[in-house]
Amino acid sequence: MAKRGIKVVNDDGALMAAIEKVCAEQAETADKVRNGHVPAAGALIGAVMKETKGQADAARVRELLLGHLGQAVN
Repeated sequence: MAKRGIKVVNDDGALMAAIEKVCAEQAETADKVRNGHVPAAGALIGAVMKETKGQADAARVRELLLGHLGQAVN
């Protein structure tokens, strides 16, 4: 992707900051994920992708998000 001038955000610190912001803004959805409704994480992942202007690795965002919300990563 770097060849095309597209930067990928893979700094866990930056990703966690975006995840924490999104979870605070969408607390109800974050609570659903915390309570075991893992499919609701898709909305949060989408919001993090929007926050990073699509430059984050979605798989890494999912992994960090689920870990942050206390869910096992499959």
